[in-house]
Amino acid sequence: MQYYFVRESYRQKSQLFDEAVTAALASVAAKIEKREIFDFAKEQERLNQEKYKADQAIRQHKENVLAEQLRIQERIKKLQAQQFAYQQRYRESEENLMALFPNAIYVNNAFYETYVKRKRYQELIDFNVINKYVGEGYFDTDIQLTAKRKIPMVPAKDDSTRFVIPYFRNGAVEAIQTATLIPRTNAEIASELHTLERQLDQLNLRKLETATSLFDTLAVIGGKSRDILKDVESSIQLSKKPFRERLNTKFIKAELDAELAKREIYVPFNMEIRDDRSLVIYETLQSTDPTSKKKFAKYTTKLFENDLGSSPGLLSVYFPNKSSIIQNTMSYMLLPMVALLALLIGAFSYTLSIIFKQKKISEMKTDFMNNMTHEFKTPVATIMIASESLRDPEIASDEKRVNRLANIIYDENVRLGNHIERVLNIARLEKENLKIEKVDVHINAVVLGVLDSMNLQLQKANSILHTDISATQDLVVGDELHLSNVFFNLVDNAIKYSKGAPDITVKTFNIKSNIVITIADKGMGMTKDQKEKIFDQFYRIPTGNVHNVKGFGLGLSYVHDIVKRLNGKIQVKSEKDKGTIFELTFPLRGADLDQYKN
Repeated sequence: MQYYFVRESYRQKSQLFDEAVTAALASVAAKIEKREIFDFAKEQERLNQEKYKADQAIRQHKENVLAEQLRIQERIKKLQAQQFAYQQRYRESEENLMALFPNAIYVNNAFYETYVKRKRYQELIDFNVINKYVGEGYFDTDIQLTAKRKIPMVPAKDDSTRFVIPYFRNGAVEAIQTATLIPRTNAEIASELHTLERQLDQLNLRKLETATSLFDTLAVIGGKSRDILKDVESSIQLSKKPFRERLNTKFIKAELDAELAKREIYVPFNMEIRDDRSLVIYETLQSTDPTSKKKFAKYTTKLFENDLGSSPGLLSVYFPNKSSIIQNTMSYMLLPMVALLALLIGAFSYTLSIIFKQKKISEMKTDFMNNMTHEFKTPVATIMIASESLRDPEIASDEKRVNRLANIIYDENVRLGNHIERVLNIARLEKENLKIEKVDVHINAVVLGVLDSMNLQLQKANSILHTDISATQDLVVGDELHLSNVFFNLVDNAIKYSKGAPDITVKTFNIKSNIVITIADKGMGMTKDQKEKIFDQFYRIPTGNVHNVKGFGLGLSYVHDIVKRLNGKIQVKSEKDKGTIFELTFPLRGADLDQYKN
């Protein structure tokens, strides 16, 4: 993926570099041509000073004609706007009339003066009602106004617009009414527009007469700017000059530097100019080996491309170290690439560590199952043997032996129940449904009670017990049963992991608003690595080939969770073969609990 990313990035950078250089060459070629035209124009300006003075009168005349044209065009626009507004007013009046009298019939003014205005001839007016079927049961009614008999027409007296409104009864016209509107168009405005348009045509003819050259005539007839045609004229004259005389290599080199700098390309390059026959006119790199240039990145553009005919020359630039340039621009990508690689390696390492941890947990669970099977099998086998013995009539008749076997069965049942309860407590802790009571508990009493209940176990192991219950304040908020189990597990571990006779010291004392309980032994101790894992479930400190330490690896995990739930802290200090100290700290009742959070 990284190789593909770097390769595509390199291609993209190379393409952007090519586009930037090509754009710079095109810009330089355009500037060369503009500079040539500018120089030519300056020369022509110097030579045409006298002609300029002679042309002032003609130019003034043209300006006057143009000013008159502009004045007439502005007047025409205003009149057209007035005529449009007038016609709009007429259309509004006509629409209002038709809205009031849908039967209104337009008549021309001569008909109105002849038949309508003279009442004695109104009887000659004929109303023809024509009904046209338009489909789906609808008819379109059209009323036509004609004369029953023709008489000499009276000329119209004005240009107003007139309508006849007939009133029908029983299919016949009973009476008529006339309506007069303004003329459809303003005759004065129309007349003035016609006059101005004729004047504008005459001015165009006068402008054509002022053309003094072929280019002036073409500009007037074609409607083109004379400056554009002057450019054509200049290009014709410039193209006649020798190609070498049209070049300024210092200017070209300076413009190339400037254009490349605009595009943030600050690298050395070599320049070459050829004519239309591919002959070298100028070059900055001179080499006897013709194949040496082929190794460089080459970019070419045409010079004087706007000349009539083919372009007379080519401008080329060579970049000897294009690859190193692009690689330098990609240096900023190294850090993300390294970061991505580190991320991949870190993710892979993390995955491997998770796999190894899961493997270790699996092994620990397997060990737990083996230990649990052994721990459960032993009391069950003992109970079975004792039960079978009780079935023997000879043993059953001996009361002492029956009592001893009954005690064995009871003790093994208690032992089996303790194992089951320990496993169930851990399961409840994991599911967060272990019921913990929060009541007032005296730690000193709980510690002494645990030591007293374990007295026989301590004597059996020939233990040496030192106690220093010096805490003057020992009231905490907690669960007496679970606290007893915590201390029982710690003392039991001190007995188990002692090589010889256990030497155990139990202390309680106060520090500020806390009570501290320490349980120390001089047993086999732990390494730093073992000390970091002892609170993990199923973890048991390896004892080599000797398997005299029984258990499930759940005791210290249970201790850690109970202490944490009771807002306490637990710390371990241990050295290999020197012993271990467990230090438990609980806040006294009423103390600030914020210091124990997290």
